[in-house]
Amino acid sequence: MELAAGYCEFINNINARQKIAIDINEDTIRRANKDIQVVLTTSSDLSRIESESIDRIFVSNFFEHITKDHIVQTVKECHRCLKKGGKLLILQPNIRFIYKDYWMFYDHITPIDDRALCELLELSEFTIELNVPQFLPFTTKSKLPKSLLFVKLYLTIPLLWKIFGGQAFIVAIK
Repeated sequence: MELAAGYCEFINNINARQKIAIDINEDTIRRANKDIQVVLTTSSDLSRIESESIDRIFVSNFFEHITKDHIVQTVKECHRCLKKGGKLLILQPNIRFIYKDYWMFYDHITPIDDRALCELLELSEFTIELNVPQFLPFTTKSKLPKSLLFVKLYLTIPLLWKIFGGQAFIVAIK
């Protein structure tokens, strides 16, 4: 399941037995591949998803767009939906490393870093399996060339993450 799936750039490109895209935007229906179930709802109300029915939930670049209360409720809903041993995978701008550019987007309303997010997850009965405070660059808007080769090279050299990484990657287990 992907929360805030938007135009389905991620979920359209993964292999899974069942795929669910959650979003409030009706455009998600048109953007999702035919094998994806789209549920139009907020991330804090996943009542249409059965408890303990999901193996993996992916959230990318979303929590900075919602209030703290909404983040807390979303995390609780993710916990409810995940099977025991299920994983919540979060890719999130990390204000600790990109504070100068974090507010360059008008719709960023909640500052959050990897440590605060891990604290919330642990308070919500998750176990942190992985926390990479600096993983991907904050934005792809740069003068650097963009190619699949560069992406693959970047992902194999963790030293580059410390230089360019502005987003945290966190894996939490129920």
